[in-house]
Amino acid sequence: AKKYGIRRDANWYLLKLQEEMGELIQSYLMMTGRGRQKDKTKEQITQDFHKEMADVFCHVLLLARHHKINLEKEVEEKWLVWNKD
Repeated sequence: AKKYGIRRDANWYLLKLQEEMGELIQSYLMMTGRGRQKDKTKEQITQDFHKEMADVFCHVLLLARHHKINLEKEVEEKWLVWNKD
């Protein structure tokens, strides 16, 4: 980012997540036969989908870190409430 003069502020993290979501959706559309295959095999398209999913996951982590969000705590409180003993 420094090399290219990119300022990683709150907007950058959110917009990068949106960009990665677009790439994930594009690969999903290809995988489900709703988008151009771009001369890729089914295996390549599936692999791209997996990699784009990882990109989205990592950009969520980056956005959370930027905003000092403890995702583990938030997941436990919002999603794992059924698992409380």
